[in-house]
Amino acid sequence: MVRAIVGACWGDEGKGKITDMLGETSDIIVRFQGGSNAGHTIINDYGKFALHLLPSGVFYNHTTSIIGNGVALNIPYLVKEVNDIVSKGVPKPKILVSNRAQILMPYHILFDEYEEERLGKKSFGSTKSGIAPFYSDKYAKIGFQVSELFDDDVLKEKVERICEMKNVLLEHMYHKPKIDPQELLATLREYRDMVEPYACDTSAFLHQAIKEGKNILLEGQLGSLKDPDFGIYPMVTSSSTLAAYGAIGAGIPPYEIKEIITVVKAYSSAVGAGEFVSEIFGDEADELRRRGGDGGEFGATTGRPRRMGWFDCVASRYGCKIQGATQVALTVLDVLGYLDEIPVCVGYEINGKVRKDFPTTVELAKAKPVYEVLPGWKSEIRGIKKYEDLPENCRKYIEFIEKELEVPVTMVSNGPERHEIIYRNNK
Repeated sequence: MVRAIVGACWGDEGKGKITDMLGETSDIIVRFQGGSNAGHTIINDYGKFALHLLPSGVFYNHTTSIIGNGVALNIPYLVKEVNDIVSKGVPKPKILVSNRAQILMPYHILFDEYEEERLGKKSFGSTKSGIAPFYSDKYAKIGFQVSELFDDDVLKEKVERICEMKNVLLEHMYHKPKIDPQELLATLREYRDMVEPYACDTSAFLHQAIKEGKNILLEGQLGSLKDPDFGIYPMVTSSSTLAAYGAIGAGIPPYEIKEIITVVKAYSSAVGAGEFVSEIFGDEADELRRRGGDGGEFGATTGRPRRMGWFDCVASRYGCKIQGATQVALTVLDVLGYLDEIPVCVGYEINGKVRKDFPTTVELAKAKPVYEVLPGWKSEIRGIKKYEDLPENCRKYIEFIEKELEVPVTMVSNGPERHEIIYRNNK
């Protein structure tokens, strides 16, 4: 069976922990989009890790981890991540890389930095990981596929042609040093040696695995509101963050995805620019940020403090709908135990009218949050294993969210550790 794990909102929902946890019963875990521009923080028996390119199932001996064709493949970063977890005592994971994946080039990172610098105050808040230039090149058909590394004649011709094009921009638009084609060719040959042990036809591997009845987990990066079509465009990422893209990014038929587990946070947080209706500021935000997650709400990739907000029913319901959620995993609920009462955004006021549907970015900029205040439970819930043992107000908070989302909440995470999870039996 194929299941997808995706985020409902801006990312940072805790997908890494859920993937790591469900990895126990999975044979294969696939990263199907994005690159090293966002991370998943995982705490398990080996320690605390921030993964960026590697799928979150690499900590199990029985799993195969796949980097799918939809990923922006930063080859040195992948090798560095593997070496890093192995150096911390994790057994070397079994990894396969799609030979159709495209390579994130050193100049993609430079162009990302140069463009943010050029835009100044109008910048997109990029992580400067090269993601937008990478996907621009992929769809302009001037990217490098892994398979091309193994044909030196193809590689030489392409390097010459692309350097000629890129150097015009570097010289005349950004006024930066040009790319040396010989240096770039040497770099790509190094990349070939690095990726050769992993490269194969992962789509064929997955089709065979499906035939054999294997359990496959598709792991998404970021969340619905960062999708370039359905998110808060243009403050989005450059690859689709939706479960539907999992079929393309992994190379499997769409009808094989049987479950879509959408991860929803018990409050809101976001890294980077863009509309964020339920955002809070000052001491209120600082307190939530300090208590949030494990060690506070800071980006796993950038270390930037996350923007904080109360739970947003409008955005989260929309995010679940766009993902096609079949069930919800609600995370970081334990963080809210310090509050006497908890505001929840239940609608958006736009031009004097309250709306429950999520609008386009132009209208979103005019939206003001409409809050309903729920009573807090004022206690620590970490360590609780059964749903019925949670404080009454805590259960009421979960059930309120479930009703608003219109999707069953089947898992409640009440701590950062792998097994700090409460399973609900939804009738």
